[in-house]
Amino acid sequence: MPTFKENLETLKQSTDSLAALEFYGDGYEPEFVIENREGTAGSLKVYYEVAVEFGGVGPKAAKKALALYAEHVEDAKANPGKHPNIDRLFEIIDQDLYYSVRAVPKA
Repeated sequence: MPTFKENLETLKQSTDSLAALEFYGDGYEPEFVIENREGTAGSLKVYYEVAVEFGGVGPKAAKKALALYAEHVEDAKANPGKHPNIDRLFEIIDQDLYYSVRAVPKA
């Protein structure tokens, strides 16, 4: 089974020009943001990949994203709060949520 790092290398979407991703539910303000910085750049790549493929992030996209996180999923299940971007995917699936996504370019 491929690792998270190996999965990242297979992703098609480049995030080099992105500063962040903003996620919108029903309102006009983002409900959460993932920045393109050390510690969250891998999550940004995963979320961007599935958002482009699925036209946003809902349960189907979340399931694919969890597969990409590979070994980190079990650690997230065992340690709630340690991996907030994975925890959010569980929430999207469990609550049947959908987020539209806005890519924020670097200045």
